[in-house]
Amino acid sequence: MAQPRKVIITSAVTGAIHTPSMSPHLPVSQDEIADAAIGAAEAGAAILHLHTRDPEDGRPSQEPEHFAPVLEKVAANTESIVNITTGGSPHMSVEERMRPVATFKPELASLNMGSMNFGLFPMLEKYTEFDHDWEREHLENSRDLVFKNTFADIERILEIGNANGTRFEFECYDISHLYNLAHFQSRGLARGPLFVQSVFGLLGGIGGHPEDLMHMRRTADRLLEDYEWSILGAGRNQQPLATMGVTMGSHIRVGLEDSLWIGPGRLAESNAEQVSKMVRIVEELGMEVATPDEARAMLGLKGAENVEF
Repeated sequence: MAQPRKVIITSAVTGAIHTPSMSPHLPVSQDEIADAAIGAAEAGAAILHLHTRDPEDGRPSQEPEHFAPVLEKVAANTESIVNITTGGSPHMSVEERMRPVATFKPELASLNMGSMNFGLFPMLEKYTEFDHDWEREHLENSRDLVFKNTFADIERILEIGNANGTRFEFECYDISHLYNLAHFQSRGLARGPLFVQSVFGLLGGIGGHPEDLMHMRRTADRLLEDYEWSILGAGRNQQPLATMGVTMGSHIRVGLEDSLWIGPGRLAESNAEQVSKMVRIVEELGMEVATPDEARAMLGLKGAENVEF
């Protein structure tokens, strides 16, 4: 008898796009971020994609001392795979963004596959009152912002990760990013199984139309060898595109980094709420949610015993 397909669910717990004033449910302190990650793991997330913040004002932070208590608590309370960002915030240098991965040597890290305009300023039409001055500046300054990941930057990040046994979630915001990834795969710097996260609906990248999703899938199939595909839909695109992707063979990523919502006009109260909804959808479609160890096997990861946290 055929076995149900296993679907990896990632939860991106807090990120660097949304600011604390946008939702009372966005985790900010180290304890809040860790507890949110643990809740997502208990709901069914095999991978926990982690950013952290300055506990004083909720500003995105790549300081290892801000990551350390989160990683310690998550590792002590879950078996899920920890995926540490190298994206950090678009306003950070590559050196700043790489510090946590170089320090903690996780099983998995994110890697944006190219430089791009990264427009967050449209959110100023919805959010007008902020608790911290940096929040408005964070959004407004994105009118003139290029998120920098040159070929040299990507090569350096890959070299650091490869030396530490860290594999990557390759975040592809546009078709050109798939070509960039194919370039690094052809050189042997990005090795299979690749974990390809197709990102939809952020201004500066590919849109959130179903045709965009299908175009990304066709292009990835044509360019890449030995890869696992996952869908990240930003904002209102999160659940529809994740569901569409699952029916086409993808894994899925949800979380308050990518969308603050659980339904039209209703804020998600937790990352776990979003994960639980996608678990129900996956199971109703006749598939099963992958355990952390099943996800490790699919992605060829080194195991939690080989990290430094």
